[in-house]
This record gives sequence, C-alpha cells and structure tokens, in this order.
Amino acid sequence: MSKGNIRNVDFLIIGGGIVGLTIARELNGRHPGKSILIIEKEKNVAAHSSGRNSGVLHAGFYYTADSLKARFTRDGNALMRSYIKENGLKINECGKLIIAQTEEEVSGLEELKRRGDVNGVELRWVSLEEAREIDPNVKTVKRALFSPTTATVDPIEVCEKLKEELIENDVMVEFETAYLSKGKSNVIRTSREPIEAKFLINCAGLYADKIARDYGFSKNMVIMPFKGVYLKFMGEEKPVSTNVYPVPNLLNPFLGVHYTVTVDGSNKIGPTSMPCFWRENYSGFSRFKIGEFFQIGYHMARLFFWNSFGFRKLAFHEMRKYQRSHFSKTAKNMVHEVDPSGFNKWTRPGIRAQLLNTRTLELVMDFVIEGDEGSLHILNAVSPAFTCSFSFSRYVVDEIENKFLKKLGD
Repeated sequence: MSKGNIRNVDFLIIGGGIVGLTIARELNGRHPGKSILIIEKEKNVAAHSSGRNSGVLHAGFYYTADSLKARFTRDGNALMRSYIKENGLKINECGKLIIAQTEEEVSGLEELKRRGDVNGVELRWVSLEEAREIDPNVKTVKRALFSPTTATVDPIEVCEKLKEELIENDVMVEFETAYLSKGKSNVIRTSREPIEAKFLINCAGLYADKIARDYGFSKNMVIMPFKGVYLKFMGEEKPVSTNVYPVPNLLNPFLGVHYTVTVDGSNKIGPTSMPCFWRENYSGFSRFKIGEFFQIGYHMARLFFWNSFGFRKLAFHEMRKYQRSHFSKTAKNMVHEVDPSGFNKWTRPGIRAQLLNTRTLELVMDFVIEGDEGSLHILNAVSPAFTCSFSFSRYVVDEIENKFLKKLGD
C-alpha cells in the first residue's frame, strides 16, 4: 500500500540475515494480517555474517547465566535442529569436544561445566579413554568435555529456506534496497522509494549501530569489525570427526582457533579474529569507505594505546595468522597427528560486527536491544546469533507486542 509516493507497511525490517528473517517469520506467524517488508541492500539473503559463519550450532555453555546469549542458545539450538529436520535440510550431528592443552586449562573446563549446568545444557565429562573413543586423534590433558547437541549446518541453505517460506506467506522481501537515512515521522529514505512503517526493526548487522544512531540510540557504542577466516583441509586423511575446541579466554568473545567439521564432513581450522579498518573489509580495498576508515582507525588507536582487553597482543597474534604455515600450526596441539600442509585453502571471509563501548573501551559481550514506540534496534548480534535466532526472534516479538501492540491496532 502506498500514500502518494511513499510506501506504507506495518512492519519494516532492515536486513536479510538470519535475525531479520526469523523475526519476520515470527511476526508473520502471530500477525498474518499485517504487512511485513524486509529490505536488504545486497542481491540475496545471508550475504554477510549469516552466510559466512562457521555453520556451528552452539549448545550454550560458554555464556554467563544472566546473559541473553545463555537464555537463547540452548533453546535456539533445539528449535533450529527441529526446523532443519522438518524441512529436510542438511545437518551433521557430530558433537564437540572441548579439550585442555595444559594443566592450567583444566580449571577452564571446570568453569565451562559449571556454566553449562547452570544454563541447563547437556555437557558431560569424558576421560582420556572416552575422548579417544569419540575421536582417536584428539589430544587433551587429563579429561575433556563433550557436547552432544553441538552440530553443523549449511547457513545459506537455512536462510534460503526461510526466504522461500516467507515469500510463500506473503512477506515482502526486496533486494538491492539500501537504507539511506531517517526522514520525518516514521518515514525512511532508501536507495529506491521512501517507506513509512508503523514499526521499524533494525537488523542491519555491521551497520546496525549507524542506523540506531539516526533514531537516538547506540550512544557510546560503535561496531568494530573483526575478520574471521578458516583454512580448509584438502589432504586425504581428515584429522578429526568431531568439532574440537580449546578452552577459550572467557574475558573476550572469541573462542580461539579450533577444528570445525562442516556439514559435509570436511575439516577446517580457524577462525582468525583480525581487526578490520572498515566494515566490509573482506579483501583488498573492496567496499572501502574513507569515513569508516578514519572512525574505526581512531577507536583502534585508542584500543592499542590503552591496550584494552589485551588488544596489542591480539592484534600482533592475529597478524601472524596471515602466514598460512603459522596459522595451520596453531591447531597441532589439539591432535596427535596432522599434516599442517593439508590446510591449504582459505575459506570465504566473514566479518564479526562486534560492539565496542567507546567510554570503557570494552567489547560488549552480550546482545544489545534498544528501542522506543516506533523502532527497535538489534545491536551486537554476533555469535551465537545464528544458533539463537529462532528463540531470540520470539523474545524480540514478545517485546514488540508487550510495548507497542496498541499502536498496530491489534
């Protein structure tokens, strides 16, 4: 429906990633009579983080009990697995071993087990012998943790299925339509036509903070991009048959270099966590934006000067991973035997839209949601957002209904 040359909808969702798609699905299921429009600046869904992530469905034991991540990962895992099986999509239910590489890391395993128990996640101790039964090549000190509900999927296949389902249910999905700016009242300017929405939901990933600031939100917060790349094993004998992760540094949101078994059984190691100089800094100078370069460079310089969360060590450590030989060797301590030269194919890079508190210079560890009677902004929708998406979308729509339902005439 349009008014003059302005298009009118009930719900406008900016961003065609997994979060935008699942929120649209949840809204459509509860309010089938309402008009829902998704606009996406790329040519298809899942062009960025949603289609470039590892495909791992996390179980939910990394996160503190008071976090939104803990609240939605366990249930999101179950809901995603059900959706995949109901629709005949691919899934590899290979589980995950979390191993200790030193005596000191055993206490880290104990903390993960404690968090898993608090969060109601199935996570069990396994002895050295039991770990070898799960995967004979895995190496650990004393014992390990096994997560049976961790699995891997094809993220693009999932997003394509969601798109197909939404279109079949009269949700409008428009590509190559970019948000430009906020206009008067509830109108936004796009690269095509202006759109007026009764309620706007910002799921723009790497640009969510910029859109949020147009609406008076994301104050003292900015998205800092970190590039994640994997090395795929192209040799004959695959090193592992289950996902193998080290004990992470729980003071930052990165899980360290690990082995991932993909949905087709392939092995890869990674990811990197390389600081980027602009938001879509995938390769070379593609999508370079001078304004982003100076903004991100400024905050990066502050992080380097103050060495917040050990940023200097992180930056130098990540720079070394540009050397394939060095990167492939980082995973040697987790297994008994591996030919590092077999990891010789870089995967398509992804970029983590990591939120930084510009006052404290701390990386924000949890999802952030801000909004008012006319808009809601999803910031820091980073890993495990893909796993959480079905459960998280229920929460988001609950928030919209509880606070804004009268405005929509329901």
